[in-house]
Amino acid sequence: MNLPKVFLAAALLTANLLMTCLNSASASDWYPLRVQVWDQPFVRESTRKEVDYIPLQKAAKKWKICVSFPHVKDSFWLAVDYGVAEESERLGIEMELFEAGGFNNLDIQIQQIRDCVANKADGVVIGAISTDGLNPLVAELKKQNIPVIDLVNGISSPDITAKSSYSHKDMGYMVGDFIARAQKAAGKSGPVNVAWLPGPKGAGWVDYSNEGFEVAVKENPDINVLTVKYGDTGKRVQRKLLKEVLAEGLALDYIAGTAVTAEVAISMLRKKKLDEKVKLVTQYVNPGVYAGIKRGKIAAAVSLSSVIQGRIAIDQIVRILEGKQYYKHVGVKLNVVHSGNLRTFDRASTLAPNGFRTVYSVN
Repeated sequence: MNLPKVFLAAALLTANLLMTCLNSASASDWYPLRVQVWDQPFVRESTRKEVDYIPLQKAAKKWKICVSFPHVKDSFWLAVDYGVAEESERLGIEMELFEAGGFNNLDIQIQQIRDCVANKADGVVIGAISTDGLNPLVAELKKQNIPVIDLVNGISSPDITAKSSYSHKDMGYMVGDFIARAQKAAGKSGPVNVAWLPGPKGAGWVDYSNEGFEVAVKENPDINVLTVKYGDTGKRVQRKLLKEVLAEGLALDYIAGTAVTAEVAISMLRKKKLDEKVKLVTQYVNPGVYAGIKRGKIAAAVSLSSVIQGRIAIDQIVRILEGKQYYKHVGVKLNVVHSGNLRTFDRASTLAPNGFRTVYSVN
């Protein structure tokens, strides 16, 4: 049946409006959310309790917040940016984002933060390039009464005001644990050979993820780590590392590492006719990983709810500036996403909407 064009246009408009409403609802209705709060803030091995996180409805004034990321080269940080930008908009504050261009650019990150603070910022949210490298800057900011939120990556300074981050050790552990469980579920015995590409060496989240992965390996002696490669999470670097791994001719069962590692590996394994033999597991979910799990090209990924973690950081800093009660160390609960539970995965908690582009300023 051919419908008149006017009816088709009206139907399309209605569908677009409905989708917009659905997206808006998912963006604003992220709370209350079950999260973990550290009993001893900033102590990684501290016990944790679960609470329902409920953010402020609005900020009392239009605070100016500087946000600093290592880069926005991959969709993980794009998702965090989406959370930061949406929550800044919802609370009615001014947000300015700076990105340093990569994990090798610590000096650039430090200078960007200093420049933003000099422009009369009230607070700073930092996705750190280095665990220890920002400590002198954080000490400077404390002397200026500028609160600092450590977002996701990890800063070792005791002078940070609060931390919005999950356990990276848990993240790495879940990768290794999934590999061990998957082998047992498949009824396979004997060694399972793994290449481990956890990210840039020296970044706090990589060091801690390594710790967790190593614990899982010790608990499961069948896991045989044949090679470890470190590098930035950009596609060019990850492709280079994978070429090195595949050139070694290792009898691999799994390649585990960053989401970008898995994205790049799909086509490289197919060209080598290894896609049926070598499985992929990642430390976090991005759109390519989500699609890869859906298509059966990626075995599993740890869900970090990166959008939500960005939202929490913004709520934390507003609460601090307004002298309101806040959690000093709060993180989302992690879980492993795979084909068996993909339908129940809350995509809006972890991925920016399709078509979202980096937002550098709000209000």
